[in-house]
Formats: sequence, structure tokens, C-alpha cells
Amino acid sequence: MPWVLGIESSCDETAAAIVSHEGEVAADVVHSQVELHAPYGGVVPELASRDHLRACGPVVREALARAGKRLDEVDAIAVTNRPGLIGALLVGVQIAKGLAFASGRPLIGVDHLVGHLLAPFVRRVGKDGALSQTPEFPYVALLVSGGHTALYRVDAPLAASIREIGATRDDAAGEAFDKVAKLLGLGYPGGPIVDRLAQLGDASRTKLKAPMAQRGSLEFSFSGLKTQVAELVARTPPESEAAIADLCASFQATATKVLIDKLIAAALLEGVRDVVVTGGVAANSELRRRAEAAATRAGLRLTVPPFASCTDNAAMIAFAGACRFVAGERDDAALIASSQTLLPRRTRRGPASARS
Repeated sequence: MPWVLGIESSCDETAAAIVSHEGEVAADVVHSQVELHAPYGGVVPELASRDHLRACGPVVREALARAGKRLDEVDAIAVTNRPGLIGALLVGVQIAKGLAFASGRPLIGVDHLVGHLLAPFVRRVGKDGALSQTPEFPYVALLVSGGHTALYRVDAPLAASIREIGATRDDAAGEAFDKVAKLLGLGYPGGPIVDRLAQLGDASRTKLKAPMAQRGSLEFSFSGLKTQVAELVARTPPESEAAIADLCASFQATATKVLIDKLIAAALLEGVRDVVVTGGVAANSELRRRAEAAATRAGLRLTVPPFASCTDNAAMIAFAGACRFVAGERDDAALIASSQTLLPRRTRRGPASARS
């Protein structure tokens, strides 16, 4: 059974993991940069790159130690090489190249989005000793994070078998959560804070228009929803914790409803039984509740990865790399870092047309 060392450094987490082609996790180590970027209200690319340089070596060594393996005992080295912050990606790619050269192991580049879409197959044992559920191919996945929001049909665990069927025209959902949190002075990262406060608020007290909620459209837009919140805050600043919680509840309810409505619509349109919600925003409690309820009503089977597999991690990169390795795909020293995904984009960015 092939074992792959995966390295992830696309944004603000430095991570390394050892995972088998069956998805078994032998080790998964994540070094977070949240405290480093919090004073700036967002990720500072130069600071992220420098911290990856400091952390990547120790994180890789720790992953190997936890797995009880030497570098020459893994079968391949996988690394996120796209999309992401170029400087951050370069750190991981160059370290992976060095390790592959030193060990004589194959080098495998992994698209970060493919990693998220295959995250449900990472077999993490829960507190009760049970393995998380995995979907069956083909399935429709909602990938929703700070940098990406899109719907994909996944027919097999390789990039060539993944097709976008709808995406955001502007802001990603996670980006909108962070911007709303910043408007309300809640701190960074904003998504978990908005989620926590929303559970204390009453969504009915503030009316927000759902973005691109038209039947038949599988595209998203979150810039307008963010603007609605900005205008409300400018016109009538919330002066109490209860008012802030109500606004968070309304924003979260509006955003999560449109996300799940379109996931279910896409699955029915594609004629698939399995649906997946993945990416950092998949940790949102209301998104999970809505997904479960909507999937049950539609007679679909839902898979949402455990929290550790939703946020950026190297286990999903190692697994995606293992799938490429078993399929006979390899890269070499010419592997580049890129800000663009391999997955073809069909959704046009920019303002929606009058029809949509």
C-alpha cells in the first residue's frame, strides 16, 4: 500500500502529512499563522511566505516522526503547487523538490482545489473509533472557503475527471464572512466569530436579499450581500451585542441558504445521489445543518468531512497525490507554482447579467 508525504503551504497554514492510497492517516501536522496575521485583519503574503520558510522543515520532520517513518520509507512526495499565494506555494514546492531529489522519490504536484474535493476520502478515526463516511462517484461537491466558492461534478479522483458546474462571480463566501466580521469589528478570522454570534441572534430582525437566488442559476455572488451589510452598518450602526448577533444571524442564514439551495439543485440536475460540502466554510454550523436537512428532503446522501479535513491541511494533499501516483502520474524538477487552478473555469467573473 503506497504511502505519500504531503506538503501544503498555499496560504497561511504550513502542513505535512503521511497518508496511504486508501486514505489512512499516519500523521497530520498543521502549523497555523492565524496569530501572525490577526493584527492586519487578513493574510499578509510576505509574512506568510517567511513563516512557511521557518516552519516547513520542522513540520515535515514532525509528520515523519509521528508516522514512525523515515523519508526513504514513503513512496512519493506530494505538494500543493496551485492555486494559492505564489510566494507561499514556492516555499512548499522548493522543499518538496529538495526532498524528492534527496530521497529519490517521485515528485507529485497537487491542485489545492482537487485536494479539498477529495478530502472526504481521508480516513480519520473519530472519538468513537468510527471512520468518517465517504461518498460514491459520481458526486456533486460544494467547495466553499475563504478563496473559493464553486460547485463541481466529481467522476473520479483525478483532475481530468472533475468539472465545474457553477462558481462565484466575485467574492468567495468565506471572504464575505471575513469582510462582514471586519465591518462589525469582530476580529480575524471572522468566519468562526460570525458563526458563534449568529447562534445567539435572531435572523428575522434584519432582512437581507439573497444574492443570485434565481431558480436555474448555479452561479454565486457575495459582494452584493456584503455591501448590504456595509450599508446597514453605515446607516444604523449596531450598538449592542444583541444587535450585532442579529445581523450576523441574518447574514449567515442568507449566505448558507443560497449555498445549499444551489448544491441540491446541481445534484438533481446532474442526476447524482451523493453530495459533498468541503472547504474551510464547511466547518460552519448552520451550513452543516442546512445541508443535512436539505439532502434528507431531496433523498440525497450527504458527506461533510470532519473539521480537520475542511480547513487547509496536508492530509488531503497527500491523498490526492497518492491517487495521481497510483494512476502513474508524475512530475519533475520543472514543476511550477501557479496562482491558477488546473480545473477549467466556466463561470465568468464580474457583474451578473440582467437575466441572472
